[in-house]
Amino acid sequence: MRLFLFFCVLFISCNSKEDKDKYHRTLYRAVNKKDTAILDINMNDKRFFGRYEISHYGTGKDSGDVRGDLRGDTLRGDYHYISFGGSWKRVPLAILKKNEKLYLGKGVIGTYFNLPCFVPEVPIEYNNSEFVFEEIAK
Repeated sequence: MRLFLFFCVLFISCNSKEDKDKYHRTLYRAVNKKDTAILDINMNDKRFFGRYEISHYGTGKDSGDVRGDLRGDTLRGDYHYISFGGSWKRVPLAILKKNEKLYLGKGVIGTYFNLPCFVPEVPIEYNNSEFVFEEIAK
């Protein structure tokens, strides 16, 4: 049994090597009233990963990692962060890429196998985004 697990881990680790050089890094910023969000993201044509930080004016910040898949013009994944209250949280993330901007989506959150996700029966809303990200000039 242990030998089988060893080979499974070895097989998965050998096949999960992604060429990190093919990712394009972009830094985005969004402002909503006095709150500011920074998204430092690496994307290729299939996947994304990076850091996401939301500074809540006068109360603190949420800071953590984002990761997920690209599906057409939409980034779908999750945000795993430590909240300004001090505990770790994981929430689903949906971002629409349109006209060189990124629009943070809002939807109804449920759980699947004890992981938070957007409920598929309810569409994700992008029109009244809490944050609209614009690329920060290099």
